[in-house]
Amino acid sequence: MSSSLNRLCRALGATALGALTLTAAQAQEKFTFMTNWYAQAEHGGYYQAIANGIYKKYGLDVTIKMGGPQINIIQIMAAGQADCIMGATDTQMMVARGNGLPIVNVAAIFQKDPQVLIAHEDVKSFEDMKGKTILIAPTAMRGMWSWLKGKYGYTDAQARPYTYNIQPFVADKNIVQMGFLSSEPFAIQKAGVKANTFLLADQGYPPYANLISCMDKTVKEREKTVAAFVKATVEGYKSYLADPAPANALIKKDNPNMTDEQLNYGITKLKEMGIITGNDAAKLGIGIMTRERLEKTHAFLVENQMIDPAKVNLDQAYRLDLIKDVKVLP
Repeated sequence: MSSSLNRLCRALGATALGALTLTAAQAQEKFTFMTNWYAQAEHGGYYQAIANGIYKKYGLDVTIKMGGPQINIIQIMAAGQADCIMGATDTQMMVARGNGLPIVNVAAIFQKDPQVLIAHEDVKSFEDMKGKTILIAPTAMRGMWSWLKGKYGYTDAQARPYTYNIQPFVADKNIVQMGFLSSEPFAIQKAGVKANTFLLADQGYPPYANLISCMDKTVKEREKTVAAFVKATVEGYKSYLADPAPANALIKKDNPNMTDEQLNYGITKLKEMGIITGNDAAKLGIGIMTRERLEKTHAFLVENQMIDPAKVNLDQAYRLDLIKDVKVLP
C-alpha cells in the first residue's frame, strides 16, 4: 500500500471514529428529574446511576434538580421544567390527580413510607401514645394523621403543629412527634435524648414512597425514555446499597451540609427497615408496585374523602407495566 493511500485510510478511519463518537454523544437523550428534598441517602440510587454511568448505559443524559421545603416540585413539572419528579407518596400524587393534574406513577422505590412517630423511651407502642401531645405537620393532617386516628383512636385535641424543630420534643417528655426515619431520629440521638421510633408502614400504613411520577403526556410521548429511566434508577439503587461511595460524593456536592455520619445513618436505616428491598420488592424487584397494594391506598383516600373515586381511576393514576418486568432483585 502506498504511503498516500495509507494516509487516506487512516484519515477515513479517524473520520469514521469521530462520526461514531458524535453519534454516541447525540444518542444520550436529555432527561431532568427533580427530587422532593435536599440531597440525602434516600436519593442515593439516582445519584449512583449518574456516578456509575448507568443512565448513560441506557442512552440518557440525566440532570438531577434538588428540591427543598419551599419548592413545589409538582408545579415545576407541570410547567415543563422537569420531566419527572420524586413523588413523596402515592397518596400525594393521587390527591394531585384528583385535583385535576394528570400525574401518573411508574415505579415506587420505597416499599415502605419512611414516616415515623418518635416518642421518649417510656413509650413502648402506638397505643401508649393515646394520651400524649403529638406534633404533626399541617401537610400530614389529612394523610398519616387520618390513618392514625382511625387505627388507634387518637383525637384532634391531642395534635399540635410540627414545625420541623426537634426542640419541643427534646424539652418535654410528654411530647410525641412525627418524623422521617433517617432524619429526625438521627438529630434527636445527636441531641443526647433516648427515644423510640415507630414506623407506620410496619403497622399497615399502605402508601408507597419515593415514586417516579410523571405527567401523562410525558409517559405517552416518551415511553421508551421513561422506561429506560426507571430501569436505570432501580439498578442505581441496587448498586447504591452495595457501595454508596460514588453517589455520596455527588450528594455532598449538591448538599454541602450533608455529613458522612448522616449518610451512613440513613443507609443503615434504609437497609435495616427494608424500606427499598422489603415487602414485594424482595421477590418482584426494586421499584415494584402491585394493584393489591394500590387498592388499599385508594380505599383509604376515598374513605377519608381525600379523593373522589370518579376522578381518580387506578388504571390512569399508575402504569404498572413499566416496572413489572424489570425485576432488579435486591
